[in-house]
Amino acid sequence: MARSGQSNPQKGHLSAFTKKMEEAELPPVVIDTFAHYYEKVITGETGMIRNSDIQAISPDEIEEAENLSPYTDAGKKAFENAVMIVLNGGLGTSMGLTGPKSLLEVKEGKRFIDIIVEMARQRRVTLALMNSFSTHQETEDVLSRMDLPQKPITFLQHKFPKILQSDLSPAEWSDDPDLEWNPPGHGDIYTALLTSGMLDRLLDSGIEYAFICNSDNLGASMEPSILGYFAEKNYPFMMEVARRTPSDMKGGHLARHKEGYLLLREAAQCPEDEMDAFTDIERYRFFNTNNLWVNLKFLKDLIAREKTIRLPMILNPKTLDPRDEKSPPVYQVETAMGAAISLFPEAAALAVSRSRFFPVKKSGDLLAVRSDRFLLDEKDGLILNPENRYDDIKISLDSEYYKKIDGFDARFPEGVPSLKACSAFSVSGDVRFEKGIVAKEAVKIENSGDGQAVVMARTLLEGDLTL
Repeated sequence: MARSGQSNPQKGHLSAFTKKMEEAELPPVVIDTFAHYYEKVITGETGMIRNSDIQAISPDEIEEAENLSPYTDAGKKAFENAVMIVLNGGLGTSMGLTGPKSLLEVKEGKRFIDIIVEMARQRRVTLALMNSFSTHQETEDVLSRMDLPQKPITFLQHKFPKILQSDLSPAEWSDDPDLEWNPPGHGDIYTALLTSGMLDRLLDSGIEYAFICNSDNLGASMEPSILGYFAEKNYPFMMEVARRTPSDMKGGHLARHKEGYLLLREAAQCPEDEMDAFTDIERYRFFNTNNLWVNLKFLKDLIAREKTIRLPMILNPKTLDPRDEKSPPVYQVETAMGAAISLFPEAAALAVSRSRFFPVKKSGDLLAVRSDRFLLDEKDGLILNPENRYDDIKISLDSEYYKKIDGFDARFPEGVPSLKACSAFSVSGDVRFEKGIVAKEAVKIENSGDGQAVVMARTLLEGDLTL
């Protein structure tokens, strides 16, 4: 069935996509993979996963990371056979960055990349970065200027052409041809490992276990007890999951297919009429932290059998220019790397604490990470301060003034407030904070005036404050 209001487009469109990708010198396996997804698009498939196809996961089905201390020694021995692969393709445009997000200063004058490199060095594990075409050169330039005993190895993810919604032909945008392409999602990592030669390179050097995480999640350390558990159990694939809270309602959740295997369902794969069930955190209790463990030998065997890695498709409706709502509507074909859990019958999930998951996606996250709620550890990256009075904090910053990094830094020129005794921190309006400020309990600050308000140095904030 074609989409409502559309006739089934001619196969000529596929040849146009193929030509476009060949001219961009994309590997044949990437072109074949896109063709596989495009066939689904023109027949009306959307990659939806219905509630009737899956079952919820109960807590007693999943091992808890806190029980894995007996595997610590095995993990330490396995470090020499392990690689930490960090996804480094994001530009951080939502925070006003113009370069790789990993180059943002995040804690104690150190950038994401500095902390990641030091974590790998302390654990004595190989570090690999998967860059995008947008982040590769600048990342390489920065790494070349760093005094490193061993430079991280890098490889590139691919790109897919955007699809016009009107007739499912290749999108064209002469003002900026780069906008005719979209990143294929982090699910591309498996194909990128193959086509770059990185998979064989790692295996040939004796590396068998890969830990994959996002560059903006500094809670994702190479934990020896988890590595030891993964290695001793000889799992092909393992996903770290955490209990969903109301703030995780829209994130992808773990489930079991009615045929028995584990799977990941993203919000874009849930039918609109079933979103109430999707967001029910008591029904679907676990979300994907995007911290994954992959046995590279099993991955190589899977690719040898299947010739490629074809994950469940995510079809994302967008505008061709994301900054121009009047630009033509397009579809972006994407995949999620966690979806590979469905390809391995013996795959496992591991329940971890939220201390392994605090990505910096917006300015409120950055405020929390820069504050004394988090400490910086050379081996483990960011860790929660044991002196925190509350397990969690709700932060709301006025997007007009704090969303972009320049505006954020200008309003915290001498450091952010102490938040270790704070449960909620809300700012409305333009407010600048001087040094040594302490926030306790629930704090709500509102500037109702026309100009910028200032919170003076060493102020104790508690309750509601109108400036």
